[in-house]
Order: sequence, then C-alpha cells, then structure tokens
Amino acid sequence: MVYRSNHPTVKAGGRAMMRVMVVDDQKDVRDGLALMLSRDPEIQVVARCANGAEALEALHTLDANGSPLPDVTLMDVRMPVMDGIDATRRIHRLWPDVGIVVLTTYDQDDYAFGALAVGAAGFLLKDASARSIVDAVHAVCAGDAALSPRVTREVIARVIPKPADARNADPFSQLPPRELELASFVAEGLSNAEIAKRMSIEPASVKRSVSRIISRLGLASRVQIAVEWWRAGRHW
Repeated sequence: MVYRSNHPTVKAGGRAMMRVMVVDDQKDVRDGLALMLSRDPEIQVVARCANGAEALEALHTLDANGSPLPDVTLMDVRMPVMDGIDATRRIHRLWPDVGIVVLTTYDQDDYAFGALAVGAAGFLLKDASARSIVDAVHAVCAGDAALSPRVTREVIARVIPKPADARNADPFSQLPPRELELASFVAEGLSNAEIAKRMSIEPASVKRSVSRIISRLGLASRVQIAVEWWRAGRHW
C-alpha cells in the first residue's frame, strides 16, 4: 500500500518543508517512523511504502505529475518483492537528488552496508532514538551523511578492502589542494557546517564543492569519498 501527498506543505515564511518517504515491509514500523518524523514541524511524510517496488512506483507517479520528490527516503534493506539495496541502486540512478538512509536491525549487517556502495547517504539502526532519526533527515537534507565519524571509519575499515597497491590508484591526486583538503574532512565524517568552520567558508560553498568532487571522481555519494579515501591508502 502506498500513501502519497502530492502537494508540498510550506512553512511560515514560505520555505518548503523537508519531504520524507518511509519504506518498510512492516506496517507498524512505517507508521511509527512516520509518527516520529511528523512531530518535527519542518518534516512532512509524503509516502509510506511496503517495499522497494512500491517506492519506485511512488517516485514515478510524483515525477510524472510534476510533484516535488522526497528529499530523503528512509529505506529498510530486507523486504519482499524488491529489497532496499536494489531499490537504492535504482532510485539513485534515476533520481540522484533523493537522499537515502538505510534502516537496519543489526549494527553489523553487511547486507545493509552494501547500500552504501550503491548511493545511500548513510544508515541507521531501527532502534535509534526519534531524535537520531530526525537528525539524520536534517543532515541528509543539508548535504551531509547520516553516519558519525566513528561509525564511518569502523564500517569502511571492516567492510571495504584496502588494496596493497592503493597508492597506484589514487583518484584524489587529480584534485586541486583546496578540494583535496575538503575531501579529507569529508572522509573524516565531518558535517558541512564543521568543514565550513575549519576552512572559513560558507556551508553552501562546502556543499557545492562536495558535489563537484563527487562528480569529478565519478562517485555516488559523499560516503563514497570516505570509501575511496580508505582504498587509496590515505589516512584519516
């Protein structure tokens, strides 16, 4: 079952709210997440879907109607019909501006980590606090990743192999010094606001630069900057 809202809600002051789609095969989980999110006055839940196929259907419908797409999708990984990894891959390819946060039950679920390689902006445990889930939506909308620096390093070090000849295939060598410095901060897991403070620039400039680095290196997300930093043999 798919629930949609094709009309964006606008806050006082004329600024659009953050639009979120919730995808999980358990109705009580979908409803619980939607309830938690709806308590934030800046968030509007625009769709609730039972699997990846329904999520794609909802996005195709919104797109065909010219309606605003979700800014963020909370995506379960283990679902019937179409799982979260396949859905994440397809959504990222068709609608790269839709940020995806993967939801998992286990903090060592390698299946969930696979979503990072196909474009997810991060992952959360399903038992995360309501504040953590809301904060993740805000972070992804701001262009950040929904992973703490510690989790980023631990996940990448455990899941992503580092080749012995990493230095021979270092994509970051093509970046100018300023972008290289910025990429190092992204790899550390710092937010746009934290990077902006360190580099004495505006957060909006950081967001544009991160997008430029992702495009130049042919990556899927800012999380992949951290992955490639590790693979290249660079240090955090």
